[in-house]
This record gives sequence, C-alpha cells and structure tokens, in this order.
Amino acid sequence: MKTFIGPRLRRLRTDNGQTQAQMGRALGISTSYVNLLEKNERSVSVPVLLKLFEVYGVDWRDIAEDDETAQLADLRAALADPLFEDGRPDLAQVRAALTHAPDLAACFLRLHRAYLATTDQLMSVAEAGEGGGGLLFSSPEATVHNFFRKNRNHFELLEQAAETFWDGPPPAADDIYAGLKQRLMDRLGVRVQLMRVAEMPGTLREYDERRRLILLSEALDHPNRVFQLVHVAGLIEQRGAIDGLLTESGLDDAHGRARCRVELANYFAAAVLMPYGPFLAEALASKYDFDHLATRFGVSFEQACHRATTLQRRGAPGVPFFFLRIDKAGNVTKRFNATDFHLAEHGGACPRLDVHSSFRMPGRIWPQKVEMPDQSRFFVFSRTVDRPTFARDRQDVRLAVAMGCAAEHMGAIGYAETLAAADAPLTEIGINCRICPRNNCDQRAHHAVALADPVDERRRGATRYSA
Repeated sequence: MKTFIGPRLRRLRTDNGQTQAQMGRALGISTSYVNLLEKNERSVSVPVLLKLFEVYGVDWRDIAEDDETAQLADLRAALADPLFEDGRPDLAQVRAALTHAPDLAACFLRLHRAYLATTDQLMSVAEAGEGGGGLLFSSPEATVHNFFRKNRNHFELLEQAAETFWDGPPPAADDIYAGLKQRLMDRLGVRVQLMRVAEMPGTLREYDERRRLILLSEALDHPNRVFQLVHVAGLIEQRGAIDGLLTESGLDDAHGRARCRVELANYFAAAVLMPYGPFLAEALASKYDFDHLATRFGVSFEQACHRATTLQRRGAPGVPFFFLRIDKAGNVTKRFNATDFHLAEHGGACPRLDVHSSFRMPGRIWPQKVEMPDQSRFFVFSRTVDRPTFARDRQDVRLAVAMGCAAEHMGAIGYAETLAAADAPLTEIGINCRICPRNNCDQRAHHAVALADPVDERRRGATRYSA
C-alpha cells in the first residue's frame, strides 16, 4: 500500500526551520524528491521513513499514521448539513482536501462545530428570554466526545496497561470482587467498605484519599461494585498514563479535563474486566449478543455495549459502533462514536429513532434500519437499562441505550437478522430537528436553522413547518 506523508513532512521541515534543500541533504535525497513528497506526488519509501527516524527521531508509524478515516467521516457528516445543499463537494473532492490540505480541513471542522454550538446556544437564549443565561461554549461532554472520536474511541496505552493488571490469569468470575479488594489492599493499601444507603445518601462511590478508603453504596449491584473498584484502581495506578493522554487532548478547562479523566478511568476499567482479545472473540462468535457478553464477563448490558465501541485496535478491529444513551426526556446523557454516524451535540437525538420507543417495553431489544439525509444507512438497536435505586419514591430511573453501525455490518449482528431482507422497513431520520432538512417529517419539533423557504400560509402540510 502506498503511503503519502506530504503535509506531515512539510510540518516537520518547517518546525525544524529547514528548507527543502536542507532536508534533502539530511535525508540523503534530492531537493526535487522532497518537493514531490510534500505535494503527495510521490509515496514515501521505507528507507526514507527509517532515515526520518534516524535524523529527526520521528517514529515512522507516527508520521505514516493514517488518521484520515475519522476525519473523512467527520467531514462527510458536517457536509451533510443543509447549509451546503446547493454546493456539496463529492467524495473525491473531500478526499483530496484531506490529502493536500489536512490543516484546512481540520479548521473547517472546528468552525462548523463552533457554528452548531453557537446556533444552538443563541436559540436557547432566545427561548429563555432576556432573563435567561446562555454562554457560548461546548459542554465538557462534547469536548470529551471529540477527543475520544479523534482517537477512534481506542487508547492502546490503556489497553496494554489493562492486560497486565492482574500479573497473571485473572481470578475466577465468582472470586473477582474479593480478588479486587485484596489487590487494592496489597498493592495500594486501600480498603473497601460497603455502606448503607442511609449512611451515604445520593452517593454510589467515594474514595477517601486521606484514609485510603473506598466507600461503596449498597445501592450498587455486583457488576457495578466490581467496576467501581477497578475504576478507582485505574485513577490511582494509571495517573501518569491518563495525565499524558489529557496533555495530548488539548483540553484546557477544568471541567473538560475532570470529565475526561473519569471517562479514561472508565475505559481502563472496561478493558480490565473485558480484555480485548477474549471480548472480541466472544462478540464475533455470539454475533454481538450483548446479554450474553454481559453474563460471560460479569458486567452490565450498558458496560458491554460501551466496550464494543472501543474495539478498534489496528489489525484486530471489531464492528465500528456508535453508542448513545438518553433519558426519558430525550436528553443525550452519554455518547461515543467509532462510525461516521453524526451524533448531535445539541438539541437531543432524532425522535424517529426507536431508542425513544424502548421505554414502552423495558428490557426488549428494538432493532431498526435507518437512513440519514445524505442517504447513508445504519442499523441501530436500542434497549432500556436500569440505574441504581436509592428509595421507593425513585423507582423508575431507567435510561435507554442505542448501538448503531453502518448497514454493511448487519450480517455480523444477530439483532439485525429480522431486517436482513432487501424490502425490510427503512426509517428516514436526521441528526436532530434543528439541522435536519426533512421539513415534512411528522415528528419535527423545530424549524431547521438552514431551511430558507418560508412557510406557505395557504397550505398546511404534514407539519406546521412544511409548505
């Protein structure tokens, strides 16, 4: 496979204050060859990659890293915005932009995200009236989501650390909780104490660093008690690794860094409890039966779903999934994405997704085949999940999760078998109402920001927004 490194090579040269001639002399190649490499008119050879490491200390795997897949997906999702309806570039043009002007593409994506965030915040301010607040910024969750997506939702450094967590074979499934408590005491001098709900109201887990004590609420079921213990172990033992990833993230606000630290510790805990190789093998063998995976690895349904989104190891990938969690009001409470499906940052999810319907029949899988406005198709399945209950007046605290993948992967998913036929029902959806171009949708809640056509007062369509 040919490898092109033009923009990265140009950046390396300018960072070192060199001309093309100087770089050519340093690498033992001609000035014209450097020029051709920088313009992506020649692919780079292995000897030149090795020479780059020798001269500049640059690992060839870093400079030849193919990070265009996630960027291409992000660009295609951004260009699906109705704003670009009249002049949307084709796929070849988008690929060319990534090849020849990746920094420009990255700036375009940042600008489009800022546009969406600002538009939604301005609309929120307008709805709240003059007395309403409204600061124009992305939420900590959104910045963390963007960082995870930039890394394809996969962190090999944490995967490798998780594989050595037990210093040998892990305890048997029915011994893991006791094994974790003993490991925390032996390695870190940290004790675990189970607390009554009344003694720790409104709190599921607390780590008292001064006393070296983890307090767990009785409201946590067994899988979540185990998960919380590994989470705390990760916060303590992997502090250096997590600090390094936070530095890479570029997050500079306290809220975003704190949120990201929690999510990276969650990632580590999931990798410990669901080791990459065994979990991927079981997922493929069971056709991604998440009830089976949860039982097999002693975790919750939601934890198994979340883990499946991280299986993007080079050379051994799983099906690329997106993960979406909502509450009964439709608010998106968690999202992770390893696909080119665009998950809305603001305004909630599309109401035509069956994830909203899953609250009608708790615990049942709702499979659905959907099509986006750009005609890309996905398979999505949804199910409710239960949250810990503290008291009898707070019984119904369910959330719903949706997992989705590109339609081309449906054959690998057992839940998709009922929709495998070519004439299976297809639901047209959008990102969310504020930017969806389907103005005649019977579920539309808002006039789309970029729809220029005014409502025709002489005609009433399927909705008040359709002319």
